[in-house]
Amino acid sequence: MAGMRRRAAGWKHERRLYAGGFRSVAGVDEVGRGCLAGPVVAGAVVLDGRRPIPGLRDSKWLAARCRERLARLIAGRSVAFALGVVDPDEIDRTDILRATLLAMRRAVEALSVRPDYVLVDALTIPGIGIPQGGLVHGDRLSASIAAASIVAKFYRDEMMQSFHALYPAYGFDRHKGYGTRDHLDALRRFGPTPLHRSTFRGVRPPLPACLPFPAPSERVS
Repeated sequence: MAGMRRRAAGWKHERRLYAGGFRSVAGVDEVGRGCLAGPVVAGAVVLDGRRPIPGLRDSKWLAARCRERLARLIAGRSVAFALGVVDPDEIDRTDILRATLLAMRRAVEALSVRPDYVLVDALTIPGIGIPQGGLVHGDRLSASIAAASIVAKFYRDEMMQSFHALYPAYGFDRHKGYGTRDHLDALRRFGPTPLHRSTFRGVRPPLPACLPFPAPSERVS
């Protein structure tokens, strides 16, 4: 497993599909599934085999600056890329697995080029009407899925950075919505914001007296 983490994702799975007659292969992955706040975001990327992008790998193991550089390269060199977003209120109306699959479906449907095969990190997506396969640890094994994970995480991190300007007391710029100690402490002090997933453990149900917009400063006791 450690060796898998250190290597860039390869093209073995894409090449196998090309050899089987598929010409447009999309990789799909999501980020934000385990967060307490913010959306779940999926990326879908159709790479151009004639314009390789070195260094594609699981987005979690990339420094932020490297992830941004790769996200911009993917945007410029891929055949097509798209994002699918499911907001916290949609997550609360269903569950996180359905929300994840919905974000993935939205990303695939938003592609400017319709793929003829979809490689998905660990899952399969209902209702897309395209041949597909789930690949466990796909973001470490498939360049297309790794690219999707990078663009999804870059976009979601940018969103959480903008939310930090609205709710500075919660530290969204640091933890991006995950349940860190600082985030849980802010929830205990100030209660949830509209960005929080009210059905998730660690997030208190909405109180009768809701937070103002934006959230109070850190000086509030």
